[in-house]
Amino acid sequence: MKPYIFAIFLALSSLSMFAASPAETKTLADTAYVQGDYEKAVKLYGKLAEQSPNAEVFYNLGCAYYRLDDIAHGVLWFERALKLDPSNKDVLFNLELARTKTIDKIIPQHEFILFTYFRSMTNWFSLRTWIIIGLVSFVLMLVTLLLFWASDSIFVRKLAFSSAILLLLISILANVCALQQKNFKQVHTSGIIISPAVTVKSTPADNGNDLFVLHEGSKVEILDSSLKEWCEVSIADGKQGWIPKKSFSLI
Repeated sequence: MKPYIFAIFLALSSLSMFAASPAETKTLADTAYVQGDYEKAVKLYGKLAEQSPNAEVFYNLGCAYYRLDDIAHGVLWFERALKLDPSNKDVLFNLELARTKTIDKIIPQHEFILFTYFRSMTNWFSLRTWIIIGLVSFVLMLVTLLLFWASDSIFVRKLAFSSAILLLLISILANVCALQQKNFKQVHTSGIIISPAVTVKSTPADNGNDLFVLHEGSKVEILDSSLKEWCEVSIADGKQGWIPKKSFSLI
């Protein structure tokens, strides 16, 4: 009878774990991580990622995978966390740390410096913060315009008009950055190689010419995903080719 009792106990334990609330699941996951039981932490954080997806959970899941030396999934979940919270310095640091352990050292192509600066600027703040900055700037602009029309002082009118122009520009910039972040979160056009190695082909077929090899943890940009089993991708250095869809996971 003892084996049956033990099996029932395990079944009840499993059911209680799945029935746990997100807060209880996170507590269990955090405890498992602190105790060094990273496999259990991965399972619990993975369950939590389905129950309550957010940047913190994705980040913790990436850390657990990293501790298991599963660099590909570590990079994947760090990228997903960064997608939700691009201004998070801890996520960015651990992502860069995980990338140092990937096999492929891909040198990105140079791009116009203004594009690089703008992309960096959009990540200064979170989406919510950019929205708040945009709204506050717009309201203050309206206040300064009222002051401009109401004041009889030339100095005050000049100052109010200049301030209104500046606040309008800040509001426009904040809205553009917020829109850019929103689009970045909603559009899934990149992925992480999760297969140990994949040969990039010249055509979407197994008998296509071999172009180069990508290893787990490398990031790809999706160019064409219209085929059922194959996807055309590019990497940061500009190389392009076809890989099986099963070899990568979307960020």
